[in-house]
Amino acid sequence: MTLLQPFIGGEFTPSAASASLPSLNPSDLSDVVAQVPEGDAADVTAAVASAAGAQARWAETPGPGKAEVLNRWATVIQGRLEELAQLMAREVGKPIAEARGEAARAVAILRYYAGEAVRESGEVVPSQLPETLQFSLRVPLGVVGLVTPWNFPVAIPLWKAAPALAFGNSVVLKPSELSSTCADFLARTSQEAALPPGLFNVVHGVGSTIGEALLRHPQVKAISFTGSAAVGARVAQVAASRNARFQTEMGGKNAALVLRDADLDRAANLVCAGAMRFAGQKCTATSRVIVERKVMDLFLEKLQAQLRAQLLGPVTDPACTIGPLIREEARAKSLRMLKEQAPCILAGGKAVTDGEFGKGIFLQPTLVSGVTPDNPLATEELFAPVLVALPAEDLDEAVHLANGSAFGLSATLFTRDLPSAMRYVRRIDAGLVRVNGDTTGVDPHAPFGGVKGSSSGSREQGRAAREFYTEIKTVQIS
Repeated sequence: MTLLQPFIGGEFTPSAASASLPSLNPSDLSDVVAQVPEGDAADVTAAVASAAGAQARWAETPGPGKAEVLNRWATVIQGRLEELAQLMAREVGKPIAEARGEAARAVAILRYYAGEAVRESGEVVPSQLPETLQFSLRVPLGVVGLVTPWNFPVAIPLWKAAPALAFGNSVVLKPSELSSTCADFLARTSQEAALPPGLFNVVHGVGSTIGEALLRHPQVKAISFTGSAAVGARVAQVAASRNARFQTEMGGKNAALVLRDADLDRAANLVCAGAMRFAGQKCTATSRVIVERKVMDLFLEKLQAQLRAQLLGPVTDPACTIGPLIREEARAKSLRMLKEQAPCILAGGKAVTDGEFGKGIFLQPTLVSGVTPDNPLATEELFAPVLVALPAEDLDEAVHLANGSAFGLSATLFTRDLPSAMRYVRRIDAGLVRVNGDTTGVDPHAPFGGVKGSSSGSREQGRAAREFYTEIKTVQIS
């Protein structure tokens, strides 16, 4: 059985921690993917020191040189896409079709930011003084800490690390202990691609030890975090207390709005996909569907037909769309809330334990109706294949219900009416706004982030990432 090691200074070195915990295959809990060190603050200290030394040299590397390194890393990963997809499926229970998509996205992210590394890094600003050249420069921050979740174990680490590196920073990555083997893959491919030693470091362990040490380290100039709202609030508090830059991407309670003029078959298909794929374990997953009352019954019939067509099965089956939940605690919480809070379960609502399913953590795709907007099922993020249906009289009430959430990450509207679509686009409280699409996913070159309790306000991905990973110097030469 593999015992993972921190990746520091371009080498794998034993953790200062003696204890470890297993990373289990959620489809088959008897399958231990690896042992993950619990981590020690000394691992973070060593990683940050390595990153600081490497960053000073990397910042002086011209943009084309940075682009060459990132393209080299992309090429190495591209040669091992199926290996990476199979590893994701095994470690986090991501259906293989989605895992293959995420593996391909890893290459796209690195290639995109290789291009960004050679773009302009400032602008000329007219001066009020004669014979004076004034311009701004974007310069790197230094060492940045990345704290990432398990559900996108490759895409999220890379959509943070790639821009950080492209703009001249060095990186210390703390992945979720539930997806540490995927992070280990990134470390090994970075080594194979000959990234300068110390530029990309990985420290394994639990958040209370490793995450806290990274957050508090005085040489870590910025923290980019994706995870729960509770931990995100702590990241913001501690980072602000020492004047470190931070961005926190947290949860969602994403709504799909369905009007009576919509293509109901298309809407049912996409709402189901957005809610149930990967067992609803996405921050952008659809967890509420708000339907105009006049078509509510018809739409729910179509939605139940779509739910019955979903395949709950081995994640290595290309037809599988749902897969297991990541931990038994997540399934137990969902079942408890359904028992206590759901007045009417139209579909699903039970654990799946027969045959081979008994080895993993499976939950039936579930549709709930009859809840009030303030019911916990309609307000709390479950990260499970559970969808709540709410009626609305018209677009205005549907938008009001959608906005009545503490979160504001993603939303979609199904309609054929352009004025309704434009009114919704202006009024919906969400960072990702769709019309006639599902709530999940975003192009790797498009800004990603939410409003309200979903985000600290900055945006990841695309050219927006430059705003977070650089600071501005204004220069005057007379």
